[in-house]
Amino acid sequence: MANRIAAGEVVERPASVVKELAENALDAGARQIDIAFRDGGRSLIRISDDGEGMERDELDLAVERHATSKLSDDDLIDIKTLGFRGEALPSIGSVSRLSLISHARNGNDTWRIEMAGGKKLPPSPAPRIEGTTVEVRDLFFAVPARLKFLRSARAETAEAADVVRRLALAAPNVGFSFTSEERVLIDLQPEAEGDRRRRIERVMGEEVFANMVDFEGGRDSVKLWGLASLPTYHRAQGGLQFFFVNGRPVRDKLLLGAIRGAYADLLMRGRFPAVCLFIDCPNTFVDVNVHPAKAEVRFRDSGLVRGAIISSIREALGGSRKTSQGLSSGVLSAIRTVPRNTSTIERSFAGFAPQGLAEEQSHFAMDNVASARVADIPLHEDVRHPLGAARAQLHENYILAQTEDGIVIVDQHAAHERLVYEGLKAEGAGHRIATQPLLIPDVIDLDAASVERLANASTLLAELGLVLEAFGDGSVVVREVPAALSGANIARLVRDVADDLAEDKSSTVEERVNHLLATMACHHSVRSGRQLRPEEMNALLRKMEVTPNSGQCNHGRPTYIELKLSDIERLFGRS
Repeated sequence: MANRIAAGEVVERPASVVKELAENALDAGARQIDIAFRDGGRSLIRISDDGEGMERDELDLAVERHATSKLSDDDLIDIKTLGFRGEALPSIGSVSRLSLISHARNGNDTWRIEMAGGKKLPPSPAPRIEGTTVEVRDLFFAVPARLKFLRSARAETAEAADVVRRLALAAPNVGFSFTSEERVLIDLQPEAEGDRRRRIERVMGEEVFANMVDFEGGRDSVKLWGLASLPTYHRAQGGLQFFFVNGRPVRDKLLLGAIRGAYADLLMRGRFPAVCLFIDCPNTFVDVNVHPAKAEVRFRDSGLVRGAIISSIREALGGSRKTSQGLSSGVLSAIRTVPRNTSTIERSFAGFAPQGLAEEQSHFAMDNVASARVADIPLHEDVRHPLGAARAQLHENYILAQTEDGIVIVDQHAAHERLVYEGLKAEGAGHRIATQPLLIPDVIDLDAASVERLANASTLLAELGLVLEAFGDGSVVVREVPAALSGANIARLVRDVADDLAEDKSSTVEERVNHLLATMACHHSVRSGRQLRPEEMNALLRKMEVTPNSGQCNHGRPTYIELKLSDIERLFGRS
């Protein structure tokens, strides 16, 4: 009964069995781990490895609770192995029908031991194998109530596959395979020299990998390295976030919070980046013995770890000129390259004489693309700049720039919004943002709740350059605004700030400040529909090239897309 109670903590679902047994295989020095599933793990889980294996006496001890614990009194704060309590096999055997076959690497015989519902049989000879094979059948048959809490076979299989991927990322020098109902879901060969980057690409996929940047850093004895997706590449769920501490896959709230902090003003709320984070630190710096499932850890200095993660990722994202804004092959193939109704176009030119076709077509084009402003654009502007040289303004909203090997299309409003925001942040770092007093204070009518919110936040707003105070029960008076926002619609700005204060659920003052600055920046950015002079367009491009995080606006949307000449040629069938 004690083992069954313990199994409730160690073996929550089929994926827990996979995790515990695969970790044992890694501790045994395995270089290939093969996992087979049937019925979502309910009827069969089989894990085979080519590790050290066990002798007869070791096999008998393996299914005794704590008999094979790797811990000693001196090791409690210096744990070096993935498994260490000796609970996994006896816990699994107490709630299932377990069969364990093993051949010690330097031994002569192969032995089998079986266990069902906590009752074990003595070891017996078995056909020769290499390493160890564990079969778990009829999971939770001894505790039928647990079966009610399992999800569908498909969902349980997906959960187990996620565990395998995390272990594969942690051990790139080990091969992994995972099959379900005889169908291969994962097949990873050992990476040459334990190449982490190659393993990450195989596990996360080429598209995700292509939209990630390297980051590294650390403080004191804590070192970290990883890959993080560009802010313009994100998902609706956090399934592409993988964390490892000293080679151990973990799911830790501190690390999740650090990732949120790193992307705080780069992503829309409710969106999640792809991240693969590896932390190396002394074993004495981290406690992995927090929970029987060993998924949580506790750092001796959590603030140091959080700060190192945030600064490293933000530095990498801010300094990267890599973009995820290029069009994928799927998008390119979906673009229509043949007019839907060719006859309509033919009729439009039916009366044109061949010798006058060029002149008539030119006139036709200018009449029908009036929103593309190409006049007075200097062709001598250097296209060797990263974002090229402005060539036109499309629909008074998009800047078309030519680069050495393609074109860039910039959303002028989104781009300028990011520039203003980063400028406000830089100006406010360490001191109060410069303000511009209003010659005539602006009185703005609001509802009572908005007035109260603004009054309560008046000290913080003053530090951000927006000086206001309550003026009666239903209005506020604005006396100063940030100098960078001169000319903005003050009434609209104040109302949006009041709404932002109502919706803001930020956990830190820094996040709250950033949300408010983003709201302010939106009010001073170049509006859609505004015509820009050539020098203004090129100035915007140059400013983007030297501003951190200029690839996306404050809401996480891209500020520009880049289309390579090779992609354009593919559209016209010239490649």
